[in-house]
Amino acid sequence: MLKKFLYFFGFVLLIVLGGGFYGYSQLNQLIEKPLNSTTEQFIVIEKGTSSQKLAQQLHSLGIISENEASLLPYIVRLHPEFSRFKAGVYAIENIQNLGELLAHFNSGKEVQLTLQFIEGKTFKVWREQLSKAKFLNQTLADKSETEIATLLGLEHEKLEGWLSPDTYRYVPYSDDLDVLKRAYQKQQKDLEQAWQNRAENLPLKTPYEMLILASIVEKETGVAKERPQVASVFINRLRNGWKLQTDPTVIYGMGDRYDGNIRKKDLTEPTAYNTYVIDGLPPTPIAMPSMASLKAVSQPDSTPYFYFVADGTGGHKFSRTLDEHNRAVQEWIQIEKKQKSEKK
Repeated sequence: MLKKFLYFFGFVLLIVLGGGFYGYSQLNQLIEKPLNSTTEQFIVIEKGTSSQKLAQQLHSLGIISENEASLLPYIVRLHPEFSRFKAGVYAIENIQNLGELLAHFNSGKEVQLTLQFIEGKTFKVWREQLSKAKFLNQTLADKSETEIATLLGLEHEKLEGWLSPDTYRYVPYSDDLDVLKRAYQKQQKDLEQAWQNRAENLPLKTPYEMLILASIVEKETGVAKERPQVASVFINRLRNGWKLQTDPTVIYGMGDRYDGNIRKKDLTEPTAYNTYVIDGLPPTPIAMPSMASLKAVSQPDSTPYFYFVADGTGGHKFSRTLDEHNRAVQEWIQIEKKQKSEKK
């Protein structure tokens, strides 16, 4: 009887071990099975997510089957290194199988999307760009510029100039306001740094005036090494009580009426931004200035220049007197005519 019992016990044990090995093999095969996913698919893991909840979530998204979802908690028990899910938003792109996906959820490496704000652009342009950003919660669509400024804690009604040009990373499903807050905080920091490091005796009374002039310098040249020279021209004009006479301010004052051309009547139109008409600086910045332009205004070159005009190479020719400037303008006109004839 004992021998029969031992044979029976051994047979049962063999079945159990065989079944266990089979189950173990099946679970490990499931770990290696390719996922059903799209390249632009994100998974939000909430704090305290259990393996059962995760299984249901992956099944509802069509990433694993119902049967695979029922087995996932056993996989996590079998592989405790997969059990420490970290809250966040995760991308599935380049994740090949369930094992890699579980390891990814344990890594805490959230997906980061990027939004690039270019220097010299206006808030209107940036706002449109922000509204089209992928996987960003649009909470500001019905807000006016003044309302957004209030949400940022800004005392001014206009946001022009107050946001720093940069590439901003964000997690999918975060709010658009969060991106603007970081851009505003960075610009505040950069402006404060430029103001504290400013040269002596600048004809600028406040950091805001520095921000306004930096936006003009930003619009006048895209050549980095020229910025301190361009800034010096405007500083010299302000010191001598001359009008700034800069076309970008005229364009900004024209708003949507600007069609790519500035006419004589536009230069004499009395808008708040027309520096051919008004004295000193316009009331607000006219674009988003970079840190480079803030530095240029903070530490302008010491030059005798009061004028500049395009030189045909992307840069400018600087002049001390009106006669020199007029000759430089004629040279530019000839260069422009030549360039146009070569294109025909």
